[in-house]
Amino acid sequence: MAIDSLNQKKNEVVKEKDNSLLEFQETLKEAVEILNYPPQVFEFLKKPMRFLEVSIPVRMDNGEVQIFEGYRAQHNDAAGPTKGGIRFHPDVTPEEVKALAGWMSLKCGITDLPYGGAKGGIICDPRKMSMDELERLSRGYVRAVSQLVGPTKDIPAPDMYTNSQIMAWMLDEYDHIREFDSPGFITGKPIALGGSKGRETATSKGVLYTLQKVCELRKMNLKDTRVIIQGFGNVGSYLAGYLYELGAKVIGVGDVLGGIYDENGLDVPYLLESRDSFGIVSNRFNNSISNQELLEKECDILIPAAISGVINKHNADRINCQIVIEAANGPTTKDALTMLDDRDILVVPDILANSGGVIVSYFEWCQNNQGYYWTEELVDERLKEKIETSFKNVYNTAKKYNVNMKIAAYIEGIQKLAETSRLRGWLKY
Repeated sequence: MAIDSLNQKKNEVVKEKDNSLLEFQETLKEAVEILNYPPQVFEFLKKPMRFLEVSIPVRMDNGEVQIFEGYRAQHNDAAGPTKGGIRFHPDVTPEEVKALAGWMSLKCGITDLPYGGAKGGIICDPRKMSMDELERLSRGYVRAVSQLVGPTKDIPAPDMYTNSQIMAWMLDEYDHIREFDSPGFITGKPIALGGSKGRETATSKGVLYTLQKVCELRKMNLKDTRVIIQGFGNVGSYLAGYLYELGAKVIGVGDVLGGIYDENGLDVPYLLESRDSFGIVSNRFNNSISNQELLEKECDILIPAAISGVINKHNADRINCQIVIEAANGPTTKDALTMLDDRDILVVPDILANSGGVIVSYFEWCQNNQGYYWTEELVDERLKEKIETSFKNVYNTAKKYNVNMKIAAYIEGIQKLAETSRLRGWLKY
């Protein structure tokens, strides 16, 4: 009976993760109504303008051909070309990709970038694939979507379990198809192929700058804070390193296999040296705990930096922190957010906190178009300026409308989407 109950609870959590599109739409509708926009605005923005589903045949190393399912969603291109990452993950779903594209549109509105949102994904497990198989899959995806993407149409970037090498393969395949060099087709590339300095660390830096603003508002000294980071991939690992260098006490980190916790503080440099290419480090410790246990440990700042839906109605009453910074996309469900609000736990939303990636992707695209490349110091300076301005705008909007920061972020993001769509004549109000 206990096992059946546990399985039922697990299925409910998985179902909540699949509700990402519905939760995007519910919060979108709430923000549209606060702004007194007509219903047509919600109807137009609640789903992508275009959604492509593709089948990608890949010859595996054993000689067999495996068919992979992939997606590309383009939410809204009123403000400019769409922009968004490509994730390789076994749990990718059409609903998740559509929601992520919508969130990316809002990020671009919040940060005042000349983009709409997009997102792509392939159902696969890169941890079980060779480099040659990953290359063939990456090139196959570009061939499948090549008619819909391009430097003035839709610009991909890295996301979960994809990296600069995968972007390099995709760039090369696109150049072969189009028969000209087009570095602005994709961002997150290696620097040698036109990538931007500071791009790999951009999302982590953005989360850090957001966290520093929150500490400033709350009159908290970052050096006195205890931080837990659930997720130790690209974003979580760089962020842990920055916080350690600044004197914060990182007392817990988690990866896909479990978590590591020490109330006296973890040896972050050792963890960074020990993690594998997928951010896994907990398997090196005998006393690891589950991610669920890690999320519920007492701390000052909790940073979910892995997957969506990890803070939900089943555990929100046991979250034991003052501040949640959403470094992942959609880590807190709508029900959980209400519960955290009731407990006066500040949640800084993903579409603000993790927008550093798309901001520096925009910088990379600008550099590609200009053929002129910036120093890392200049990239960081402009990233910090963008993040701090965006944070200030969202915070002031939250006070103006007496809403939480997630609703405020939606309000900020929607206004540019609605205005550019109205100016083009797509909406009448």
